[in-house]
Amino acid sequence: MADLIILWIYKIILGILPFLGTALLVYIAHQFWLHYVQANFISGIEWVLLEIVPPRDVLRSPKAMELFITNALYHWSQKSGLETYWQGAVWFWFSLEIASIEGQVHFYIRTPSRVKGLIETQMYAQYPQAQVKEVEDYTLAVDKISVNSEYSLWGCEFKLLKPDVFPIKTYVDFGLDKDPKEEFKVDPISPVVELFGSMGKGEQMWMQIVVTPSQKKYKTKGTWFGTHDWVEEGREVILKALEEFTGARERPDGTYSKEVRSPDFMRPMMEGAGRKMLKVGFETGIRVCYVAKRELFNINNRRNIRLIFRQYAQPFINELWRINPTQADAMSPNFISGFFPLSSKKIMRLSNRMLQEYQEREFFHPPMRHKIQLPWPLSPLIFPNFFHHHIMILNTEELATLWHFPGQILKVPSLERIESKEASPPTNLPT
Repeated sequence: MADLIILWIYKIILGILPFLGTALLVYIAHQFWLHYVQANFISGIEWVLLEIVPPRDVLRSPKAMELFITNALYHWSQKSGLETYWQGAVWFWFSLEIASIEGQVHFYIRTPSRVKGLIETQMYAQYPQAQVKEVEDYTLAVDKISVNSEYSLWGCEFKLLKPDVFPIKTYVDFGLDKDPKEEFKVDPISPVVELFGSMGKGEQMWMQIVVTPSQKKYKTKGTWFGTHDWVEEGREVILKALEEFTGARERPDGTYSKEVRSPDFMRPMMEGAGRKMLKVGFETGIRVCYVAKRELFNINNRRNIRLIFRQYAQPFINELWRINPTQADAMSPNFISGFFPLSSKKIMRLSNRMLQEYQEREFFHPPMRHKIQLPWPLSPLIFPNFFHHHIMILNTEELATLWHFPGQILKVPSLERIESKEASPPTNLPT
């Protein structure tokens, strides 16, 4: 009897295998086709780099930048099957950048040229005295990182340490939404601009925040093909966090209802998550680089740049955490970090890959090999020269906190500003 059952199971498996194999081949072919048409579509996008020169007196709170990000960068559109699977159409993405070139600090936005006009009008709507100008890409001045190259580079990326629904510390937490007097402002972006402004001759620091409207989908439990967005996923995360504080309460009629008694220490976490879900969310990737001429490379600046987001940390709620650094222990798990260091040649190849990804503003449509997720130590052995990116969800409030113009209180001479206010001529001039 047992032999018959085993034979029966064996025949079923043999009968199913061709269908499973066919389905797998169809899936792989679909992925390759989609990657091909999307790459073809992306190659046709014309990119421009806009430098935003802030006004001399920034009197507005980061709320103005939040409104700019919402109106200028949230390009959500419903694409048809023809557009998606035949034309390879993708949603536009943007890069919000701060760069220091030998201590001179600049604010940039990299955008498709089709959206340039909208970005200009929305920036002037919030900062009428600012200046928007198209410039050359500053990253192209740095050539390939190699043994014989003029420059050395250290870079890393960042991710949220806890689920996306929990926010980092924002300008609202610093009280900047209430427009305090300039001398009482505590602006979290000031340490970043100060650090960038301290670069010397032959040194550069770069920061990019690459964003696109969130279209990430999560599988809905209890369904075969059901999905939900990041807001619903955040709700599920919150309910799971409150499970141990949820009980049943008996009603007078003998029935029961759920009752949640959240402890006081969890209140900031719940309030922060609730506030985050009320605003528009962007899929976000963050990358920073310290670049210097080989003979001027300062290891202390490498340490300094990886700490530029500490002021945004709320350890019990959420914080930005460094990942994928271009250093010897980059591709080893934490528990054995340093025992299997990378060679200097591999570190240099990682640095060059980081440079290329920064120049391409790559996060959302990486090479096909990024779809192959292998555990350590297979991943560094098979793909030794690249990292897997991490995409997180930040809302407009968080993005405006990370990227906005500092106020008057920051008097960094290396931060370029409009020195004089521009005004329209009076209407009663003789013709």
